[in-house]
Amino acid sequence: MSEQIQTIHVVDDDEAMRDSMTWLLEGEGYQVACFDSAEAFLKAYHGDMRGCLVLDVRMPEMSGLELQEKLDSLGSQLPVIFVTGHGDVPMAVGALQRGACDFIEKPFHNEDLLSRIVRALALDREQAERRQRDGAIASRLDQLTQREREVMDLVVAGKLNKQIADDLNISMKTVEAHRARVMEKMGVRTLAELVKAVMSVN
Repeated sequence: MSEQIQTIHVVDDDEAMRDSMTWLLEGEGYQVACFDSAEAFLKAYHGDMRGCLVLDVRMPEMSGLELQEKLDSLGSQLPVIFVTGHGDVPMAVGALQRGACDFIEKPFHNEDLLSRIVRALALDREQAERRQRDGAIASRLDQLTQREREVMDLVVAGKLNKQIADDLNISMKTVEAHRARVMEKMGVRTLAELVKAVMSVN
């Protein structure tokens, strides 16, 4: 069960920065969790976390970029906003290429940070909805028998009922029956819907 409350996870070794971000974000009604190091965040991290990560690039021990790499290896989909000093911009651009959501340069205007957070939280919601949808499709696929799966794969590949019957050495009537059960179990009405559902989880 995924955690529905979106939390803004702030990871920064600067206590004054953590305090000012907490004051700003809680004032806007957001739930905030602060960490003084990448290692502290990793200890608290779990795969169902929702929200976004506001992450300082330069920290002692593990840097923000190293934390991003570690989270990638754990399969995290939390949107990451990097907070950078002026000299860190090339690093931040590299982080975007590796999947970060955004970056903001210090010193920044509060409105700029808030607008980035709004975008990151919207992305988090979209990703959560997609995971939920893909999970529902995957569980429907699990309900298919092996023969129904074979018929479905050939239908999705664009084969006609007669070709499927020849390929599987079964009658047209049997193909039609399997095809109807596939559509029913997958919760789709048209071939286009079936193709879209199968493609989304492949």
